[in-house]
Amino acid sequence: MKGYIPEDKVEEIKSRTDIVDIVSQYVTLKKAGRNLIGLCPFHKEKTPSFTVRQDKQIFHCFGCSEGGDAVSFLMKVSQISYPEALRQLAAKAGVVLPERAVSRSEKEHLSIREQYYRVNGLASAHFARNLALPAGKAAREYLAKRNIGPDAIAMFTLGYALDSWRNLRDYFEKEKISLLMAEKLGLLVPREGSGSYDRFRARLIFPIEDTSGRVIAFGGRIMGEGVPKYTNSPESEIYIKGKHLYGLYRTREEIRRKGFAILVEGYFDLIALWSHGIRNVVATLGTALTHEHVDLIRRYTQTMAVIFDSDEAGKKALTRSIDFFLAGNMRAKAVVLPDGYDPDDYVRTFGKERLDETIKQAGSMIDYYIDHVIGERKGLEEKREALRQAIALTKTISSASERDLFVRRVSERLGIEQDVLIKEVRQTAAETAKTTLQAPKEDKKVSIDAVELQLVNIMLNFPEQVPIIDDSNVLLYLTTNDLKGLGELIIETFKQNGKINAIELIKTVEQKPVREKLMLLLVNDSPYDETVIDRVIVDTIKKIKQRWYKERRKDLQIELRKAENEGNTSLSDQLVLEQKKLIQEEKGL
Repeated sequence: MKGYIPEDKVEEIKSRTDIVDIVSQYVTLKKAGRNLIGLCPFHKEKTPSFTVRQDKQIFHCFGCSEGGDAVSFLMKVSQISYPEALRQLAAKAGVVLPERAVSRSEKEHLSIREQYYRVNGLASAHFARNLALPAGKAAREYLAKRNIGPDAIAMFTLGYALDSWRNLRDYFEKEKISLLMAEKLGLLVPREGSGSYDRFRARLIFPIEDTSGRVIAFGGRIMGEGVPKYTNSPESEIYIKGKHLYGLYRTREEIRRKGFAILVEGYFDLIALWSHGIRNVVATLGTALTHEHVDLIRRYTQTMAVIFDSDEAGKKALTRSIDFFLAGNMRAKAVVLPDGYDPDDYVRTFGKERLDETIKQAGSMIDYYIDHVIGERKGLEEKREALRQAIALTKTISSASERDLFVRRVSERLGIEQDVLIKEVRQTAAETAKTTLQAPKEDKKVSIDAVELQLVNIMLNFPEQVPIIDDSNVLLYLTTNDLKGLGELIIETFKQNGKINAIELIKTVEQKPVREKLMLLLVNDSPYDETVIDRVIVDTIKKIKQRWYKERRKDLQIELRKAENEGNTSLSDQLVLEQKKLIQEEKGL
């Protein structure tokens, strides 16, 4: 796959790419000494273990062991191939790649996912062009009526599907796009028997993007009366609605800047708020909030303001979502608008300042839950259900003080003695513990020789010194198999390429304790001064060899005693000669 992009261009892309800029698009990083840390985007965690080292242009997570450079990060976070990651980085860095037609064999090598993204991208551009056509006049007028101006249209790439059964299909045929692939993405609907037709017809189109800005699906809204009001792309290999949030790619920097995100339910709610200057907003995609949504938001902020309806359905939605926020260690506000208003209506009626103030004055989600969900329960059965839900929630509150406060307030609201509620909570926790499988025991402690570790660390940090270390044959004297194997691989890689990729090499180490120790050394400051590294290498090699000779002499002495006790004169003479040889070699160090 590297053959698609010349090697000199690959090096130019990497040299002009800053890993911090790339990672920051997906993770909120904070300074920690020379490093930057944040919550890992590849696994769920509450305490940051994801580390970026800008001067070395590497990242590593000490929680899940993912690591690499900017290219491998983008590949992993966006689930794309090496060439596609390079092309995206080239576009960001302003590196011009040779333009040429994609050959048939190259098309076959493109991953299915990349082809899906390409097809959706073409469809999005087609819908956007339609909106500007005379046939799109009614759609433009509808948007203007809802105060959606040219800036919002351009920002969210809004489009229009013509009132035709095969407008998009004809476009795909003209562009020689696989109709079967378009069917799998839900852009075309197969007819009974044979053929297919456009899913979206006479509708406003809202392209849905992932956090890399790639179009993964579409939403289509009818402009007049009729059902269904919305037609949406079905889930596909690249789109699962419970894992994506509408608008996040466009609003994440504002979310970072403001320090919190506002969550709404629909496309128009988000775009209306954005058009009125409230731009730290995201929207769910026709589904209830999921823990994947919360994990996604946590990459950019720890604080969320969730706009709920005040009706029973809104309260149920709050009850379902509070668990995710608590488990994700997020601060969440419950913003409840007056009856009959959604965010779109509210901001158009009362303006930005009024909504800003409503959000500012909103209480925490826990407070709202206690006061308006638990507090409004009547009768024994309703209170029993409220108690059951409250007890379940306590398990997700990690802070002991916050958990104590929650229990106290719930007991007051339900009219239950606090000691009784605490007993119920502890009993539930004990029962849960009984049914929870014990975590597997940690691997036995692995012995890591400090001097050998120092040698390999030098090889990783100063690859230009690898030939000197290779000439010394010091690897023959290493006793830690993982370090010896890694050292040999470093030498082999350097001989072949004239350079090494330290993180990729460390990943080959089998023993996790050794691997993690090397990664820790790599992401931290090097303890070696470049001006004296030659002396350090000489001393390190000498120490390793001296220790090896010392141990070998001990082994020979044991073997010699055994041979003498057994009366094996021939073996005794041989071992004595080897001892003398070792002594002479050691003197030459």
